Amino acid sequence: MIGKMEKVDLREVWKNEARDFTSWLFDNIDILGDELNINVTPIEKEKNVGSFSADILAESEEGDPILIENQLQKTDHDHLGKLLTYVSNLEAKKAIWISKEPRSEHERAIEWLNELTSDVDFYLVKIEAYKIGDSDPAPKFTVIAGPTESGKVVGSEKKELAERHKKRLDFWQSLLEKSKVKTSLFSNITSSISSFISTGAGKSGLSYDYNITYKHGTVELYIDRGKELEEENKKIFDKFYEHKDEIEKIFGGKLNWQRLDNRRASRICKLYNNVGLNEKEKWDKLQNEMIDDMIKLEKAFKKYISTF
Repeated sequence: MIGKMEKVDLREVWKNEARDFTSWLFDNIDILGDELNINVTPIEKEKNVGSFSADILAESEEGDPILIENQLQKTDHDHLGKLLTYVSNLEAKKAIWISKEPRSEHERAIEWLNELTSDVDFYLVKIEAYKIGDSDPAPKFTVIAGPTESGKVVGSEKKELAERHKKRLDFWQSLLEKSKVKTSLFSNITSSISSFISTGAGKSGLSYDYNITYKHGTVELYIDRGKELEEENKKIFDKFYEHKDEIEKIFGGKLNWQRLDNRRASRICKLYNNVGLNEKEKWDKLQNEMIDDMIKLEKAFKKYISTF
């Protein structure tokens, strides 16, 4: 004989969330631990956190704090805020949010929190109760969202990207401040998280660009009048190349002439090797060199650009 499993209203099992469910969970926390595959030891119910109180404070077998916040209803922003408040104040290493009905928006929030931090593991767990025939109701925990290796990798990549963006923003801000003292060429340009900043060279499709990566920097004249004018880009490059010696004489040094036959655009640049975004102690020298060379580059091409 096989019985039929029936879902039970949680309020029939635990009438009061704080008094009944939290107390039951505190005494039966191993059931939750088995679902999450972690060892959990209960420490304190209604743990004071300033003028608030966290439902359950527990600890892992390593002795790290674990926060558990219960909600026998749909997840809401209030409990998400509590979760973050308690985690930060108790310095918990794991945060477990238990709810009768997790919303998809909060599921994504937990996924995002796991991507954002490598120090805390966040879990969103659904609680249900079932019985077979006249049996006592049994709890069922289901992990809706939790930490994953792929999520942590994504989070690490996002953090690295944010750090790279911050460095670029700082680099361009510093360069542009120095540039305004020496030239008006980039006076209307603002700092950016991009790897380059650009200003018009006086003719459509021609621009003066600064570029910075972790390995090198460049100043360049960039030629790109669009996809439909790809042939014209190469013709403009060739016209400049006919005056290569005169241009380099005015510039005061050799330039890197890149026709880029396998690409739409072309460019003519000065390259700064073996120094880049990751060496902040060298930024000042690099930026001043780039600005000085940009001034010389604009001077070298000015009369030739005017002929187009």
